[in-house]
Amino acid sequence: MPRPSQDQDQALLSAGAALYPALGCAGLSVRRVAEAAGVNPAMVHYHFGSKDAFLRALLQQHYEEMFSALSLHSQGEADVMERLAAALLGVARFVREHRPLIARVWADAQGGEAVAQDFLRANAPRHLGVLMALLQEAESRGRLPQRPLLTRFSFLMGAVVAPLILVGGMKSIDAVPPALLAAVDEDVLSDAALQRRIEWALLGLASGV
Repeated sequence: MPRPSQDQDQALLSAGAALYPALGCAGLSVRRVAEAAGVNPAMVHYHFGSKDAFLRALLQQHYEEMFSALSLHSQGEADVMERLAAALLGVARFVREHRPLIARVWADAQGGEAVAQDFLRANAPRHLGVLMALLQEAESRGRLPQRPLLTRFSFLMGAVVAPLILVGGMKSIDAVPPALLAAVDEDVLSDAALQRRIEWALLGLASGV
């Protein structure tokens, strides 16, 4: 018997990615995913083996896209500060585009969902390691003054990524004051806004204050 088309794999993963932020691990059913993908529910088990395995594949697929870009930006012959800025921009873009999914993974992990907890344990050290290695390289090359590594990392995440989570979350529930709504995309969420915050944050680190 020939194996069903692999297009079904991606159709199921795409449907799951669309449903997961609202439903989470507990609420996302095999039947609902299959219905959204337009395939037989048995295909979820055929391709992935179980609901938990499907959820792991869904989360991992999104993460690997981000990590591949991050790894690419972190390497090469460019100046370390340029590579650090590019890596930060890649992470920020991923958070901006997938904020609902990221928020749900975090909520599920906090709620005790083993799939989400295992995903974070396995993957958080990977991108943290890349960014921290760039910070250490910048220090070793004299581009940044000596400071506690976690302090610098926390500062960068607070300056660059935190506004995406806070303002993006407020926008999603219509909690942004009307007077500010028109400026949210341009001043907080756009690539230009991200690049400005990255530039200011790295200048702040380099100043040694």
